[in-house]
Amino acid sequence: MKVCYEDNHIIIVYKPRNLLSQKDYTNDSSLVEEVKEYLKNKYNKPGNVYLGLLHRLDRVVGGIMLLAKTSKAAERLSKDIQNHKINKTYLAVVCDNNLKESDTFIDYILKKDTNSIIDKNGKYSKLDYQVLERYQNYALVKISLETGRHHQIRLQFSSRNHPIYGDYRYGNKEKGGIALMCYSLEFIHPVTKEYMKFSYIDKEDISAIFNNFKFIQKEQ
Repeated sequence: MKVCYEDNHIIIVYKPRNLLSQKDYTNDSSLVEEVKEYLKNKYNKPGNVYLGLLHRLDRVVGGIMLLAKTSKAAERLSKDIQNHKINKTYLAVVCDNNLKESDTFIDYILKKDTNSIIDKNGKYSKLDYQVLERYQNYALVKISLETGRHHQIRLQFSSRNHPIYGDYRYGNKEKGGIALMCYSLEFIHPVTKEYMKFSYIDKEDISAIFNNFKFIQKEQ
């Protein structure tokens, strides 16, 4: 876990791959637990530490996450998420298969057990993407996620015959970990109302993900 930014109301951290966002049935350690422990030690807080989990990343996906340190901040930011006012940008390596240079994917996604499917009874789901680089049969894409459904990016690309590299669950059997990372967040601060943008790419994670592609991230 790396702290990218912190003030009295919010904290932004980088969740490494293979760490849960929130504790589940496996009882493995999670980002929420680590951040709470960090806050408790830093400020010598007795008892429980409040921390509002606003959004999640899949266990196998690394990236930056925004969490609230107060209930007021959590309430305001949760409303912004519901109103699509928090922008999240991802990097992914996907199977090319004549992928367009840019496009918008709109589907209705239904969570079914531990997977998700495209179904007319599901929730409205939208993302935009742009190709940054192509290498052999793969493409590096930048993805702007408008809605945050369960496995949304993974499912929407896979359903169009562009599964994400290393995404065994949705159709790609390559080894080395899933090539998907949330690297940028844009939002309005819940208290100061200041526009904020944070970007962070973990060198170890991106090296593990893109070691076969030699891509250079164009937007620092």
